Amino acid sequence: MKVELREMSIDDYDAVYALWQESEGLALKSEDTSRKSIIRFLERNPRLSFVALDNGQIVGAALCGHDGRHGYIHNLAVRKSHRKQGIGRSLVGRCMYALLSIDIHRCHLHVLGDNKAGIDFWRKLGWEQHVELITMSQPLSE
Repeated sequence: MKVELREMSIDDYDAVYALWQESEGLALKSEDTSRKSIIRFLERNPRLSFVALDNGQIVGAALCGHDGRHGYIHNLAVRKSHRKQGIGRSLVGRCMYALLSIDIHRCHLHVLGDNKAGIDFWRKLGWEQHVELITMSQPLSE
């Protein structure tokens, strides 16, 4: 199987959103994953997010962005039928390379505490868990 990686565009939204919905372990909040939100994210973070295609069908995706100092990877997903083939690793590598190319040298991500497969995946790639950090959030609108 030959999987192609390319930059994500808003034209990929429906297929990527469907992939996210079928992927366990992702926390999909409508304010973060709406078409409008993803348009804004991709415009603010050009050339950093990627999709993986098998015969033209999206089988993987990773949103990647930065705040000017640190990179962030969001909603990495690979279709269940295509896992354990290096697609997730390749998407992460492409994101990391893109961040380095714009002089971002550290990347973070969030994993749900009960997502054992996700935690194991990231650990295998050499990512460190920081249990001393607590994420706090507050909605700005209802």
